[in-house]
Amino acid sequence: MVFGNRRGGVHNYSAMALFIIFLLGIANFALHRAVLESRHPKLDEIGWFTRRFGKGTMLGVEFIVLLAALLMAANGWTKVAWAYIAYSLLNGAAAWLILSRRL
Repeated sequence: MVFGNRRGGVHNYSAMALFIIFLLGIANFALHRAVLESRHPKLDEIGWFTRRFGKGTMLGVEFIVLLAALLMAANGWTKVAWAYIAYSLLNGAAAWLILSRRL
């Protein structure tokens, strides 16, 4: 199998990028929810945002980022997977800092 061939109308790189982005999206949602439910004191600093828009809106923004990355990857922008990997690493580092109370 040669990568780069089209099979069933989906480019192999696009399918791989979609799969990676989808799995990272699940992880990002789990981390985001864990941080929101952690009752960390830093979350009180953004309390005005959660009181005005709600926690669901914050998860909605996470969904929009995921959806945009998936749509771009599906349309052949496979390099967006690297950007989403970087975004996920930053999310993971921030969540680790918050959940481990190092911040």
